[in-house]
Amino acid sequence: MTKLPFISIIIPCRNEEKFIGKCLDSIIGQDFSNENMEILVVDGMSDDRTRDIIANYAKQFSFIKQLENPNKIVPTAMNIGILKSKGKIIIRMDAHNTYEKDYISKCIKYMKEYDADNVGGIWITLPSNKSLLAKSIALALSNPFGVGNAHFRIGSKEPRYVDTVPFGCYRKEVFEENGLFDEDLIRNQDDEFNLRLIRNGGKILLVPDIVSYYYARDSLSKLWQMYYQYGYFKPLVTHKIGAILTWRQLIPSLFLCSLMFTFVLSFFSYYFMRIFLLIIASYIATNLIFSFAIAIEKSLKLLAFLPITFATLHFSYALGYLKGIWDFVVFKKHKNKKIADMALTR
Repeated sequence: MTKLPFISIIIPCRNEEKFIGKCLDSIIGQDFSNENMEILVVDGMSDDRTRDIIANYAKQFSFIKQLENPNKIVPTAMNIGILKSKGKIIIRMDAHNTYEKDYISKCIKYMKEYDADNVGGIWITLPSNKSLLAKSIALALSNPFGVGNAHFRIGSKEPRYVDTVPFGCYRKEVFEENGLFDEDLIRNQDDEFNLRLIRNGGKILLVPDIVSYYYARDSLSKLWQMYYQYGYFKPLVTHKIGAILTWRQLIPSLFLCSLMFTFVLSFFSYYFMRIFLLIIASYIATNLIFSFAIAIEKSLKLLAFLPITFATLHFSYALGYLKGIWDFVVFKKHKNKKIADMALTR
């Protein structure tokens, strides 16, 4: 590439004192010229050391700027960044991640080669600390039993067109043609925007050579809260776009519904009691098989944490999804008032 485009990197950020420095270091160290980029860190009114850390980086590097996000949520941060951006290409990056040094250059390379509107890579999940629980959470988030067939999580052998990618690299005109991120969606706003993009003829490319590293949550309570929120906002996405994004999103809630339905009916019929026990036994057996397979490969000590980690993922998402149907599909909560920010899951 003889002439590099000017790019704008937007980082939504809130209370990321543990990770924002690592994130910025990995972007500053890219093999892409710093003269051809701006980094807009849009802070959601952090109340830890995050703002001071960003300010120190901004003093050292003129291409780093800190913007304010009074509404605190990610879609608002993205929209603030997009409207302030100067680049022809916009890359959304996450403060909880670090990036291979060729991340930016490869995004631009493949965008040009494939004439794609949004390019992203695979997401390698790392534990937040050295504890067995943190390692179990990271492994569960990289396993098909935990996250389904999301290729950016479980990997892909070659570039492929997909329905969404994490931390997309977009042509700026995509936002002029399709609008900005939906600020009703505190979570899953990328999914909704990317489907809007595809419906308007856009192409989203996943490239396995483009790699970022994500630091997973370090406790089951944080994992539960995060996946409950992911599940909670999925029905709102479905309601807004009038279609189910992927069938994998229904499996946890259908499983939970089958459990609740057969459990209630088991009080009236022994037949449903047997079905209930069969469903429970099948889930436990499948959970243990996947957990044991991972533990054999990594460490048998992980077997003490993996089954409950998988269960946390599945049941939190399922409960959130059902609550989302109740709030957004049945009672249209999003039309009655502006959705308030949700508690942090860090």
